[in-house]
Amino acid sequence: MSGGQAAGRYLADSAGEHQGLAIVLFTLFVSVTLAITAWAGRRRSSSVEFFAGGRLFSPLENGFALAGDYMSAASFLGISGLIALFGYDGLLYSVGFFVAWLVVLMLVAELVRNCGRYTLADVLSARMQQRPVRIAAGTASVVVSVLYLVAQMVGAGSLVGLLLGGESTVSRTWTVIGVGALMVFYVSFGGMRATTWIQIVKTVLLMGGTITLTVMVLVRFHGNLDGLLRSAAAGSGHGHSFLAPGLKYGGSWTSRLDFISLGLALVLGTAGLPHILSRFYTVPTARSARRSVVWAIGLIGAFYLMTIVLGFGAAALVGTDTVRSSNAAGNTAVPLLAEILGGGSGTTGGTVLFAVVGAVAFATILAVVAGITLSSSASVAHDLYATLRRPARQPGRHGRRGRRAQEAGAEEPGTDGAMEQDEVRVARIAAVGIGAVAIALSLFAQDQNIAFLVGLAFAVAASANLPALMYSLFWRRFTTRGAIWAIYGGLVPALLLVVLSPVVSGRPDALFPGVDFHLFPLENPGLISIPLGFLAGWLGTVFSPEEADAGKYAQTEVRSLTGAGAA
Repeated sequence: MSGGQAAGRYLADSAGEHQGLAIVLFTLFVSVTLAITAWAGRRRSSSVEFFAGGRLFSPLENGFALAGDYMSAASFLGISGLIALFGYDGLLYSVGFFVAWLVVLMLVAELVRNCGRYTLADVLSARMQQRPVRIAAGTASVVVSVLYLVAQMVGAGSLVGLLLGGESTVSRTWTVIGVGALMVFYVSFGGMRATTWIQIVKTVLLMGGTITLTVMVLVRFHGNLDGLLRSAAAGSGHGHSFLAPGLKYGGSWTSRLDFISLGLALVLGTAGLPHILSRFYTVPTARSARRSVVWAIGLIGAFYLMTIVLGFGAAALVGTDTVRSSNAAGNTAVPLLAEILGGGSGTTGGTVLFAVVGAVAFATILAVVAGITLSSSASVAHDLYATLRRPARQPGRHGRRGRRAQEAGAEEPGTDGAMEQDEVRVARIAAVGIGAVAIALSLFAQDQNIAFLVGLAFAVAASANLPALMYSLFWRRFTTRGAIWAIYGGLVPALLLVVLSPVVSGRPDALFPGVDFHLFPLENPGLISIPLGFLAGWLGTVFSPEEADAGKYAQTEVRSLTGAGAA
């Protein structure tokens, strides 16, 4: 029996059983998360409560939430699918996603917590002119968030389409719309407190489901990893080459450069993701932020080790052809593996395990999209709206106290009350708009692998946000012009190179397969756009007419290292 016939049999034989149980489990999880949202929504909607959960979470709670924010559908579905399709080359995603946290731990966590209030722009504007830097950083944060949201929506469409018995355009469309509506509700009514607890619940479910599947795979092969790899190579149809480099990123110089480009994006991109950085503001101190990252690293490291077992297990037990026939990008490898481990198509165990894993993946998607939407709506409200609404003021307008508040990146005296309420209101409205944009874009990318789409978001984050953040924290001479050039100098080339890449046109699996206007040969722009972001920041500073304020840098340095004056 061919892979396509096998996949068709799986869907046809158990679609009804999957559908009924899946709907029950989806309803249960959504009911729990809605109850959490209703509980959180009863609290006062101040900006600190809405954007940072009152800064009351413990390192353990925030560590679980960080892991929940990071272990997305790209991790659970996309990476395992890539390993099932391409073997060794798929491991790059697992390694890259995990190693990135060492950069976050060593360079970012404590400093960001001490320097900012709610968003990345707070850190970048601490020693710069507020208005232009906030507008640039807010714009970049929204773009990165929307790209990340698109990946999660694609995962939702693939997953629920499979669980409900088909991959029709109609089922995908309504699934994406439903997920978008739920994420808007979570953010609008629950804010950061509800989002955090949803992510904690999701992390527990995801780790529990992943551990269960991993143990079942290892038991199936009696703990013999060599036997697992040999069976995976046989099931892939590629033989020994499945376990060697080059199946996806080999054979040409463009593939090898894509390998390097993707690695750079994954390792450096996490430190520039707005929804990850915003989590550091939910704990009371910088020490708590660092301990949160330690907890997150433990959870994330264990999880990515297990995705390797699941990916090779899917190749061995389901077969690469079957995985590809079910979903060309491999996004359904883990649910199909769960069905096989439970006893196969049509069995009670297979149906139950299939639906449970699907529900866990669905919980993963909902939790991650809520976190991303909250961070992007915070950028719209706190960085773009508040900056454009507030008139440009001279530092001396409110005396010494006003100058100090402005230099520290805080709101000026007299603006807190009404402005905070406006920011929360605008953030809720922005969540609706961002959700609508993400839904529309995701409908064009349903045939792309989720992990690959997330790789693009990481590349944009590493190109636009990371250079400005690193320069702002560690370079004394860095200026406002340098910050603006760094952000736009990374953001614009990254987006332009993606548009001109084979991901968008020129191939049968491109977003627009019927046209060909690709000029850039690589799929991931990180190799070019990340250095351009750093170069643009350096050039902007060197050619800036202003001199960096040594006093502000000293103040920011003391604040970042000691926490003195931190919000």
